[in-house]
Amino acid sequence: MSGDRPAGPRAAFRRWRHGRPFWGGLLLALGGAEVLLTMKASLKVVLHIGMQGVAGYVLPVLMLLCGVLVLAAPSQRLFYSLVGVLASLGTWVTSNLGGFLVGLFLGCVGSCLVFGWLPDQEPRVGRRRRAREKRAAALPARAPGHRAGEPA
Repeated sequence: MSGDRPAGPRAAFRRWRHGRPFWGGLLLALGGAEVLLTMKASLKVVLHIGMQGVAGYVLPVLMLLCGVLVLAAPSQRLFYSLVGVLASLGTWVTSNLGGFLVGLFLGCVGSCLVFGWLPDQEPRVGRRRRAREKRAAALPARAPGHRAGEPA
């Protein structure tokens, strides 16, 4: 291993996570799981009969699958995010108002994060760090024997 990279499972997970839209895929999968769990709950809020009952189970499974596939194959993220947001919006009608709005919201936000993820983007420098570097570059260089409070 190179000396500049830390070793260990935590560092390996961090490198893996930064190579894919991790938070978007996780939110999309959690939204699908939440909608699926509200379908299996004993609450009889909405009655599902026939094909609508099947769609109530298919759409959350599709959301869950898209979230996992985004993490496994980030190169196909655009397709998975579009399918994920359509499945999330479809749960509004088929699955207890999209898992009582929580799963619908998680799925839509996760899909948007996946869609907006850019793999080749340079890491952003914080606004404070940019301002600090700009101030440091603007200050004149002081002579080696110069004391604070004395004119230059």
